Amino acid sequence: MAGTVHGFQTEVTKLLDLLANSLYSNKEVFLRELISNASDAIDKLHFLSLTNPDLIKDDGDFRIRIRADKDKQTLTISDNGVGMTLEEANEHLGTIAKSGTEAFMKSLSGDAARDSQLIGQFGVGFYSAFIVADRVTVLSRAATAAEGEGVRWESTGSGTFESEQVSRDHRGTDVILHLKDSEKDFLETWTLRQAITKYSDHISTPVMLWEEKFEAPKDGEKQDEKKEPKFEYTQVNDAKALWTRTPKDIKDEEYKEFYKHLTSDYEDPLNWAHNKVEGELEYTSLLYVPRRAPWDLFHNDRKHGLKLYVQRVFIMDEAESFLPNYLRFIKGLIDTNALPLNVSRELLQDSAVTRKLKKALTKRSLSLIERLAKDPEQYATFWKEFGNVLKEGPVEDYDNREQVLKLLRFASTHNSSDAQDVSLEDYVKRMSEKQTKIYYLTADSYQAAASSPYLERLKSKGVEVLLMWQRVDEWLMGNLNEFDGKEFVPVTSSDLKLGDLADKQEEQEQKESSEKHKDIIERLKKALGDKVSDVKVSTRLIDSPSCVVGEHGQMYTSQMKRMLEAAGQSLPEEKFILEINPTHRLVEKAAAEADESRFAMWAEVIYQQALLADQGSLKDPAAFVRTLNTLLTQQ
Repeated sequence: MAGTVHGFQTEVTKLLDLLANSLYSNKEVFLRELISNASDAIDKLHFLSLTNPDLIKDDGDFRIRIRADKDKQTLTISDNGVGMTLEEANEHLGTIAKSGTEAFMKSLSGDAARDSQLIGQFGVGFYSAFIVADRVTVLSRAATAAEGEGVRWESTGSGTFESEQVSRDHRGTDVILHLKDSEKDFLETWTLRQAITKYSDHISTPVMLWEEKFEAPKDGEKQDEKKEPKFEYTQVNDAKALWTRTPKDIKDEEYKEFYKHLTSDYEDPLNWAHNKVEGELEYTSLLYVPRRAPWDLFHNDRKHGLKLYVQRVFIMDEAESFLPNYLRFIKGLIDTNALPLNVSRELLQDSAVTRKLKKALTKRSLSLIERLAKDPEQYATFWKEFGNVLKEGPVEDYDNREQVLKLLRFASTHNSSDAQDVSLEDYVKRMSEKQTKIYYLTADSYQAAASSPYLERLKSKGVEVLLMWQRVDEWLMGNLNEFDGKEFVPVTSSDLKLGDLADKQEEQEQKESSEKHKDIIERLKKALGDKVSDVKVSTRLIDSPSCVVGEHGQMYTSQMKRMLEAAGQSLPEEKFILEINPTHRLVEKAAAEADESRFAMWAEVIYQQALLADQGSLKDPAAFVRTLNTLLTQQ
C-alpha cells in the first residue's frame, strides 16, 4: 500500500527549514527532546493501565531503547509507550500551534546555542530530529489498536510527509533518524552515552543503549580478533526519580538538569525548593522559579500547573489546582499518597486534600520567592520577568495578602531612575514621624509619572511617592486599602490627607490666596461652565500652572479608562475640579486679560493643559492647538 502524501502546515515548513539550515550549535539537544517525548508516551500509558491493565499485559516492562546502525547510518529511539494512530500521527507530526511557532520565531536571537535550546520550550521538540537527519521515519502503534492498525510516517522535512497504515506486532513508537553524512558522530556509543547521561539521567524510565559487550578472555585463552562482537542493551541512566532521593544527596547540577528535562527550558532556574512532608498529609514537592517568563504567560488560554504523581505514578501534566493563578510561573511537581490513583481534574477541584495541598504549596512557593528576595541582583531578574504576575496576588489571595505585598517592588521618587526596587517595607521605614499615609501615582509611563505636576508639593516636603505605570497597577491599587496599618492615598486625590504633614502657615496662605484670587477663580468658573465641577487654588502645585482632580476624591486615570473601555464598559462623563497655581506666569497672564473672549481662550488652555498632563490625550487636540495658536499669534 502506497502512503498518502500530505503538505506540512506552513508554520512547520518554516520551522523545519530553520532547524535544518540554521541551528548548528548544541545539536545533541535533539536526543534530549526525543527521549523526553518517549518518556511522556510511557507515562501516559502507565496512567491508562491503572484502569485498564490489559493494555500492558503483553509487555509491562517499560523502557526506552536507543540503537545506532553504522551500516544503514540510522539512529533509532524506541519506546513501548502509548503509541499513535494514523490520525494522531498526521495531526501531531504535521501541525503545531500557530501561536507557538510564531512565538518561537520571534524568540530567536541569532545565538545558535541559545536558539537550538528553544525548541523544546515551544513544544516543537520532535522537529529537532531534522537538525541531524535528512530523513525521519516514524513507526508506531497505539496501545488500543490492533496489529493491522500500525502507522508509518516519513518525511525529508522539505514541505511534505507521507503516512500510511501498516502492520505492526507491538505497541509504542520507533523514531528512525537517517543521519546526514556530517552527523555520523551520533552513531558512536561514547557520544550517545555522554548525551544521555547529560540530559536524561533523571528520567524514571530506563534508557537502554545498544552497545558492544566486551568479555575478558578466560584464563589461558587468547583474545580472538576474528571473533564476532556481541551487542546488548545496557541501561545508561540512573532511572530513579530525582524527587524521591534525599535532598542533601542531590547536587545543584542534578537539580538544574532535571529542571531542564521537566520544562524543556534552555536556562538554569533561578531557585528551587525540594521538600518531603510526612504525617497526616504526605507529599513530596519539587518547585522551581524559572529565569525567564514563558512567551504566553498572560494568555488566558495558557495551560499551567505542576506535574502530578500519586505514589510515584505519573497522573497528569499541568495540574492547575495546586497553586493560585498568580503563581502560574512556578514549575515543578508534586508526588503524594493522599490522592487516589484514578484522580481526575474535576475531582481535584472539589477535593479537600487538594485544598490543603494548595495551601501548603502556596506557602512553599512564597517562601521560595522570599529567599530570592534576599539577593537584590537575583530578585531584580525575577521581578523583571514575573513582577506583574505577582501583583495579582494581593487581590487574588487574601489569606497571603501581607506576605505577597512584602514581595512587591516599585519605582519611587526616592530614586532617580525607573528601577523597581522599592519594597513597601522600605517605604514605611523611610517615612517621617509626621507621615501616616503611603502616597502613590499611576500613569501611562515612568516618564509621565516622574514628571507629573501632582508630585510637586509632596517632593518639596520630602515625601516619597510610589510611581506605577503598568496596566495591572490600576487594578491592584483599586483593590488595596492599606499596608502595615498605613492607608494608600493616590496623589491625584482631591484630599491628600496630609495630617501632620500639612503646614499651618501654608493652610493660612492658601485661604488668603483663595480670597486674594477669587476674581480669577470666578472668571474661570464662568468661562469653563459645566466642563468643570469647581475651580480652586491648589496646595499641591509649585512649578505647574494647573491640574485636575476627581470630583469625589479619586478619578479614573487614562489607563483605567482604556482598561474599562477595552472590557466593553461605557464610562459616564467625568467632571473634574480644576486646581490652579495663581502665582504661575501663565495664570497671571490670563488674569490680566481684560477681553473676556480672549480670557475664555486662556481658560481653555489652562484647563486643557491640566487634562493633557493627567490623561495623556485630549478629545479634540486640534481645537486645543487652534486656540493656543490664536493666543500666540494675536497681540
